[in-house]
Amino acid sequence: MEDTIDIISEEKTPEADLLQIPAVALRGLTILPGMIIHFDLNRKKSICAVEQAMTGSQLLFAVTQKDEGVEEPGMQDLYAVGTVARLKQMSKLPNGIVRVLVEGIVRGRLYEIKEEVTTYLSVSVERVPREAEFIAEARKEAMVRQLKEMFQNYSVVNPRSGKMLTKKLENMTNPVMVIDVLTSGLPLPVKVKQTVLETETVEERYDYLVSVLYNEIQVGQIRKELTEKMQKKVNKHQREYLLREQMHAIREELGEDTVFSDADQYTEALDKLKADKSVKEKIAKEISRFKSLSGSSSESAVERGYIETLLEMPWDKVSKDNMDIERAERILEEDHYGLEEVKERVLEFLAVRSLAKKGTKRLDTPIMCLVGPPGTGKTSIARSVARALNKEYVRISLGGVRDEAEIRGHRKTYVGAMPGRIATGLKQAGVANPVMLLDEIDKVSSDYKGDPSAALLEVLDGEQNNRFRDHYIELPLDLSQVLFIATANSVSTIPRPLLDRMEVIEVNSYTDNEKMHIAKDYLMKKVYEKNAIKENELTISDSALQAVIDGYTREAGVRSLEREIGKICRKAAKEILKKQEKEKKNSSDKKVAAKKQSAKEQVKKEKEAPIKVTAKNLEKYLGKVKYMPDKANTEPQVGIVRGLAWTSVGGDTLQIEVNIMPGKGDLELTGQMGDVMKESALTGLSYVRSVSEKFDIPAKTYQENDFHIHIPEGAVPKDGPSAGITMATALLSALTHRPVRADIAMTGEITLRGRVLPIGGLKEKILAAKKAGIHTVLVPVENKKDIAELSAEITGGMEICFVERMEEVTEHALLMAETEKSQTGGAKGRRTAKKGENA
Repeated sequence: MEDTIDIISEEKTPEADLLQIPAVALRGLTILPGMIIHFDLNRKKSICAVEQAMTGSQLLFAVTQKDEGVEEPGMQDLYAVGTVARLKQMSKLPNGIVRVLVEGIVRGRLYEIKEEVTTYLSVSVERVPREAEFIAEARKEAMVRQLKEMFQNYSVVNPRSGKMLTKKLENMTNPVMVIDVLTSGLPLPVKVKQTVLETETVEERYDYLVSVLYNEIQVGQIRKELTEKMQKKVNKHQREYLLREQMHAIREELGEDTVFSDADQYTEALDKLKADKSVKEKIAKEISRFKSLSGSSSESAVERGYIETLLEMPWDKVSKDNMDIERAERILEEDHYGLEEVKERVLEFLAVRSLAKKGTKRLDTPIMCLVGPPGTGKTSIARSVARALNKEYVRISLGGVRDEAEIRGHRKTYVGAMPGRIATGLKQAGVANPVMLLDEIDKVSSDYKGDPSAALLEVLDGEQNNRFRDHYIELPLDLSQVLFIATANSVSTIPRPLLDRMEVIEVNSYTDNEKMHIAKDYLMKKVYEKNAIKENELTISDSALQAVIDGYTREAGVRSLEREIGKICRKAAKEILKKQEKEKKNSSDKKVAAKKQSAKEQVKKEKEAPIKVTAKNLEKYLGKVKYMPDKANTEPQVGIVRGLAWTSVGGDTLQIEVNIMPGKGDLELTGQMGDVMKESALTGLSYVRSVSEKFDIPAKTYQENDFHIHIPEGAVPKDGPSAGITMATALLSALTHRPVRADIAMTGEITLRGRVLPIGGLKEKILAAKKAGIHTVLVPVENKKDIAELSAEITGGMEICFVERMEEVTEHALLMAETEKSQTGGAKGRRTAKKGENA
């Protein structure tokens, strides 16, 4: 080192304490004092500088370039501080490259570049003196230990970088040397090394290097963790890859080389799928994600099910509708008797579609809601519509559904997630334009899991359902091409916003004549096939069918009628089988007898039905008659009025009875009445009290008597706003002792002021009255339009009297009391009580 110092002293210029030595501009490299390093040179000026130093004092100034791309660096392109190095070795390599070995001696500050020297870089360098600051020995020891400890931590996360420096640092006790060795030996960025080189004091260099090492240790730990994780994944994937390759090789050996992986099958199915670009991109993304999952993971199973569901959905796949309106009309007539309004509406829909076939505008598909009693053929109508229009048919039962996810589906992240019923129905149909039957839409309920009817609002809204979102599918479904047909028993339980989105079509009760036609033209053939009965083995006469309708069924539809015919067929099947077994035993005798018969007689015998069911022997097959028809009263009675009611299985007559007995003015109601009917009774009593003076009823009558209103057959619950005038008439009859006509029935609600309000279910009520032998029916005047819509078959032979107020009801229904008859000479007819007489 003393020789080096002497050489430096000799190279000083006389102007100042400067060194005049050749310089080498380094790119991407910083040399610190104490550092011995090889580096290559290929620039001519740098090679000349090395040769000049080799022939001279062997001192060289190594300074780093700020920008590596500069070929001819000047003062502004070089850092201010470099290292005065001693040239130890120089060797020439091919392609004009020179490799040199230097040892850093001392820091130097660049003073100037000699412009007059052009062949190499000649600089004036001011030697930076060694630090003269005083550092306590204990602090030096602490600094050295801290640096060595951090180096060990660094070596843990960077084992390759730390091995070379371990031996160098073992016996070092000078912090200056330790800092320089660590800075030069570790793979730190050039800027970091240059900063250490330029920092003047040891304390500052120490603080800076400690912060750099701490950061490098943190980064190294994170990188090590990430590397370990990646290594585990890579090992796992490599193992799975090897297993798949082995499996593929086994399949090839077994001749099953055509078996694709699941992902390949999905990709192949995606290429054939008819769908929008956005849908295909989504499915392709899911397939790509599926490929990266482990086959044994639960997530893979979820993803597999999701992809298969998306591929099975009919995105843009549609069936061609039948546009032959005559064929559609013929099919509807073949499948159903009557139901003219429903058939007409379907044919109108088909006609509009046919006319708009060439148009580009998408038509709004109507949403029909068939409302009527059970067994009237609402569900089978949808199947016939699908056959008539050549569409796929899907039935979705909504009865008892109370979870919104049943309609919208579950999020696929949930365990056991699946699409909603609408999306599942589309998948079942296989096309985007099926006939979808929403059966029993009035039975939808709600609980804490949500309101399904709210989800149905979007499904049945023509303005929204072209982008219906199922939670599981997560892609918009186009429901605008689906022909929705809903069924319900009553519109009263359908939420109003949902009902507003549908076109309600009434499917009313069948008349006895209609039931007869349906049984003969449709049910007989259907039931015979179900029970393996041939037409030449059993005949059921018209009188027997009529007896079944009258005495064994009480319904609006024909479901019970079908069951009763089926019961006859089963009994007949038993007889046929017994007869066949008996014939087998006597087969030899039959063969002889058959030879004696002529061919003509044999054919006649084969055509004859061996079993005939008539009204006379019907009890043999069905037992005793179940229902006795309600008949009109034989004579007028006081306090008994025949009312009409609508039930879920059709119309019925109600005999309302009123009795008055001494008491305190209490009102007793019996017969399983509902709240609405109880209110009608109270309203009727209030009205009667308000007109007591007109009918000469003493006011004390209501304080001294109790009133009992009873409806027989109390085990059957009854409710509805249609018995008000009936109960008011019965009360008035009991109070005035005026009998009510036996051949009259009535329906209508009453107000406190005696106005008669309209009611519903008129067809069923008129049918019930006709069946009971009643020929006069009182109907609210506001229901005149409903009566006009009824066929002549229903109203024929009936006298329909329209009433607006209770005065008209009493005029039609109440007869004169016995005292009035004697005063008028026994005149018959309907008259009101004379004012001033004691009834």
